[in-house]
Amino acid sequence: MHLLIFDLDGTLVDSKQDLIDSVNATRGYMNLSPLPGELVAKYVGRGAQALVRSALGETAPEADVERAHTFFIKYYGEHMLDKTVLYDGVREALDRLRTKGHTLAVLTNKPVKFSERMMARLGLEQHFVRIYGGNSFEPKKKPDPVGILTLLGETGISKAKTIMVGDSSVDIRTARNAGVQACGCAWGFQPETFTAEPPDFLIDHMSQLVERIES
Repeated sequence: MHLLIFDLDGTLVDSKQDLIDSVNATRGYMNLSPLPGELVAKYVGRGAQALVRSALGETAPEADVERAHTFFIKYYGEHMLDKTVLYDGVREALDRLRTKGHTLAVLTNKPVKFSERMMARLGLEQHFVRIYGGNSFEPKKKPDPVGILTLLGETGISKAKTIMVGDSSVDIRTARNAGVQACGCAWGFQPETFTAEPPDFLIDHMSQLVERIES
């Protein structure tokens, strides 16, 4: 049996518009104009604090970042499922993998309370043995391998049977740092980053991961 570790935003869920709306609401709160959506999407993946910092600009004073981060957490917590949906085929693939006895987990840099609530609201929380977020191992976040290494220790599954599934170079580096396989998702927020950090294999639909595991 495999241990399959999934990123969340851009991998299991299309949360792009809710993140864009929340970032731009935060910029409005800070008396700044909205950012283009595709630019905001490129900032996703390193945690909420890093997202807010990038949205304000790297030269923003720390006090402003903290104030904006507090607003963002409250606003996103209230609106994170306004438009967010599972990507096509995700529910079916997770159902199949779980039925076949594989161990599934989530490892994301999104705050853990949001990650757990999102999976619960989408009816997927029971599929995963663990949901680890960006503050589960503070101050460490992906691409630090601590999350994968913790899951390996908890499940007793070997590195050879473990796959990290994600949509960006952050996920690929996390897999490399932990010494496990990396699967790239071509439909996510940042598949262009695979040019610099290529995965072991690339999928265009989650069903292809199931096919690979079962072949």
